[in-house]
Amino acid sequence: MPLPVPVPPEGVDPAWLPPDAFRAVGTRRTLIRGSGLLVDSAHAEVAEACARFGGRVVRDAGPGTPSYDLVLELTGTDGTDGTDGTEAFTYVREGGRTTVTASGQAGLLYGLFHVVRLGEDAFTGERPQEEHRPALALRMLDHWDNVAVHPVMGQVERGYAGGSLFWQDGRARGDLERVRAYGRLLAACGINAVAVNNVNVHDTEAHLLTDRIGEVAQIAGALRPYGIRTHLSVSFAAPMVLGGLPTADPLDASVRAWWAGATARVYEDIEDFGGYVVKADSEGQPGPFAYGRSHADGANLLAAALEPYGGTVHWRAFVYDHRQDWRDRTTDRARAAYDHFVPLDGEFASNAVLQVKHGPMDFQVREPVSPLIGAMPRTRLAVEVQASQEYTGQQRHVCWLGPMWSEVLRFRVDGETEVGSLARGGLVAVSNAGDDPFWTGHPLAQANLYTFGRLAWRPDADPDGVLDEWIRLTFGTGPATGLRAVLDGSWRTYEKYTAPLGVGFMVQPGHHYGPSVDGYEYSPWGTYHFADRDGVGVDRSAATGTGFAAQYAKPWCEVYEAPDTCPDELLLFFHHVSYDHVLHSGKTVIQHIYDTHFEGVEEVEEAREVWVSLAGVIDPARHARGVERYEEQLLSAREWRDQINSYFFRKSGVPDAQGRRIY
Repeated sequence: MPLPVPVPPEGVDPAWLPPDAFRAVGTRRTLIRGSGLLVDSAHAEVAEACARFGGRVVRDAGPGTPSYDLVLELTGTDGTDGTDGTEAFTYVREGGRTTVTASGQAGLLYGLFHVVRLGEDAFTGERPQEEHRPALALRMLDHWDNVAVHPVMGQVERGYAGGSLFWQDGRARGDLERVRAYGRLLAACGINAVAVNNVNVHDTEAHLLTDRIGEVAQIAGALRPYGIRTHLSVSFAAPMVLGGLPTADPLDASVRAWWAGATARVYEDIEDFGGYVVKADSEGQPGPFAYGRSHADGANLLAAALEPYGGTVHWRAFVYDHRQDWRDRTTDRARAAYDHFVPLDGEFASNAVLQVKHGPMDFQVREPVSPLIGAMPRTRLAVEVQASQEYTGQQRHVCWLGPMWSEVLRFRVDGETEVGSLARGGLVAVSNAGDDPFWTGHPLAQANLYTFGRLAWRPDADPDGVLDEWIRLTFGTGPATGLRAVLDGSWRTYEKYTAPLGVGFMVQPGHHYGPSVDGYEYSPWGTYHFADRDGVGVDRSAATGTGFAAQYAKPWCEVYEAPDTCPDELLLFFHHVSYDHVLHSGKTVIQHIYDTHFEGVEEVEEAREVWVSLAGVIDPARHARGVERYEEQLLSAREWRDQINSYFFRKSGVPDAQGRRIY
């Protein structure tokens, strides 16, 4: 008998895998051929669907068996990673039969979920053979979860969906059934890796590497049946914190031996362990700079320890001076990652991945693609995005990020090569999931988690098509039009009522929720807008500014260099301009600020009304949570509008051309 399908506790939302999503499969006759843990998971999925909807499933039947509507067949053995066909599958519909074949267990499981997504369409007509293969071998979520509740950052740093899925009361959760259900959700959208703890590794979390590795092994065991490989964030200072060594110098022989021994013990407990995630020399975290060593030296230290086991070190490129003098306009946080890492291109080990945030700052609602992504051809890069909406409404506001991520992945760094093809080390997102009954705080924030997985599988996928897919699986077809209306333009709506024209931030310091135009203006964090009575924006041109624009390859360095060629949506990121500067839209900067902030609030009001109108069509608990969140979003959007517009009216003295009320 197959193992039962993991289900979340009573009262927890089924997200995009409600029972009805399996109706088409569950009413058919299915044959499954093959063996292994992930094949068992596929069998369990089909068996439960058949038990619910009256179909039939047979395992490994011999020749001469009756006809089947669906055949899932494992044709080979697993290889070592997702690039050799183990995650690929073929799909064909001919002669009244739908057939999925795969050479690896993961491919067969992904093939089943493909059939589930198609629904009845998987069993109608004829379809020529299609091959489905992930474009990126690693599709990972980083959980910024603390084992022990941090006095400032709480259980989940920048988390907006309750507590941790993995940790509770200072230890791994005793009941991991919800973790199993989480792994199932992730596999269904194509995610294959998870880092289970915060990149800011505190003392308690540091011990997960050594004397508490057994707890990580329990979590890995819960995720393994759905092909999710577990990773661990570690402290660069671990040899000192945990091993009692006097140094963490990456070139010290005793340090290298310590990491080799610690890593060997990890693999004794977790044979399929994925590797380490490291934040070093960043925002107070220890790193190789303390010893006069480079980040390549630091990354290669851990890569060497992981290499015998096929593991990978993910070395984050989020390195900058967080003690900047706000008076110094020559120092530019946006430049930092490029300046630190481009000289090291070609020096990183083959199993070291440099994990680069998609923009040069910090997950803002609008910023350019990081120039670092196109500047290190001899280094494996992973692109990092943020599903947890730290700067985009914190899962209290509806802000579907699919269009943003798609723009990033399709951005042609040199006019020809897309970001999606350069992410040879994978695509990574900071997870937005927690132990909230709806997984993500706002029920509609689930769309970001699902969309990330689907874009990581295929970076050139149409995000609108992915959104439709998520809506259909999660809600059925009834409310589809209304849900699409509130989600489709929500990213640009959020952009309209917050920081204008790419300038970024303007948030409350610390928790980053709500407006505070000058909140970080005189801080050491490098997040400035330089607004004065004459204009606003940061001069990052090569001619008169910080030179950041020159870090881009052609044609972008030329496009961004001058205000006249810079795209409107990034103007204030790259240039300090007067309030009467005329945009490509024909509006002045100041009028654009006024108009977009009024428009943004109006769009939230309209979206709220659409959501309210879906009562009776959407599950009552989901609907009530959405109503509650929309009330908060509307209050916050009005506050953003009034503070931003009042600030710039008082700075510029220019009235609104439409005579609307500004305070």
